Amino acid sequence: MLILQLAIILVTAKIAGSLSVRLGQPSVLGQLLIGIVLGPSVLGLVSETETLAEFSQIGVILLMFIAGLETDLDEFKRTGKASTYVGLGGIIVPLLLGFVAGITLNLTTFESWFLGLLLSATSVSISVQALKEMNQLQTREGTTILGAAVIDDVVVIIALAFLMSFAGGDVNLTTVIIKKVLYFAGAILIGWKLVPWFLKKFSTLKVSETVISSALIICFVYAYLAEYTGVAAIIGAYIAGVAISVTNFKHEVFEKVETISYSIFVPVFFTSIGVTAQFADIGENLGLIIVLSFIAIMTKLVGSSLGAKFAGFNWNSSLGIGAAMVSRGEVALIIAALGLESHLLSQDMFAVIVVVILVTTIVTPPMMKWFFKSKMQTRNLS
Repeated sequence: MLILQLAIILVTAKIAGSLSVRLGQPSVLGQLLIGIVLGPSVLGLVSETETLAEFSQIGVILLMFIAGLETDLDEFKRTGKASTYVGLGGIIVPLLLGFVAGITLNLTTFESWFLGLLLSATSVSISVQALKEMNQLQTREGTTILGAAVIDDVVVIIALAFLMSFAGGDVNLTTVIIKKVLYFAGAILIGWKLVPWFLKKFSTLKVSETVISSALIICFVYAYLAEYTGVAAIIGAYIAGVAISVTNFKHEVFEKVETISYSIFVPVFFTSIGVTAQFADIGENLGLIIVLSFIAIMTKLVGSSLGAKFAGFNWNSSLGIGAAMVSRGEVALIIAALGLESHLLSQDMFAVIVVVILVTTIVTPPMMKWFFKSKMQTRNLS
């Protein structure tokens, strides 16, 4: 059954992606939408399974690994201040307005703060693909977005641990912070000293494709350790890509990982997001979904855009950066599942939040296309 589902996903994802490009939109939008059509909500040709979820997880890890490989480390250092402004702006505004929304919905204080933190999360895996298609990934804007995503992830997870420790959850804030510090310190040290040595030694083995195998080992180990220490696996994969990007193996690894990723794993990831969508009883909560979706989109767009503006970007670039931060993706889904388990989200609210997350993910590529297109037109006229 899995083999047939993979065949259906690949053929429809490529066709839908191509149609999306022909209509002037990033291919990822078509792949997200075709996932909804293929899934249980419409045709039911593809079902959500554990194996498909694992394929999808590999896809997003490889996508962020490629983004790391394409990162210019010097540019990344130069955009540190801008990334900080964008990341913090994209946290503060959704956090505060999410809290107000929770109080308005008669949630408890802790539940309201949790809703605010949930809306503060971001996942740029969808944005990375849109940036690649618009040739914006290696620009100052693209590097700022990637840096802001790292900052967003770390701050939100620490704030979440802080909230849950007060809410009665079995969470030790000090332990959470120490784990984060140790992970990033270790990741940087290993990337600096051990990664180049490992690639060089492993590539001398008398078997085929040792370079790409060694790179994937590094990627998956970084992703696993990130997830183990409470940092998103996609952040670990991104850091692994950055570590390899400064070695002599960068171009060989990039070419082969891109081939592997975009031939199967990445299309499965994009499509599976749509497949997991559940629209049962959506009519009962349609008004709430519309309101929370509007809050989710506008707070992240406004907060991150203002951060970018304060960092010196023009308005077109600032809005493009803000749009790229709108997607909540798998990061918010993980936090929402944690909230359900900890009784900070009711089952009904969890179902609403899942649809809201899907809406933010779907609107992100066309919003980015719009704002970055305006940015490029302004640059051409100037």
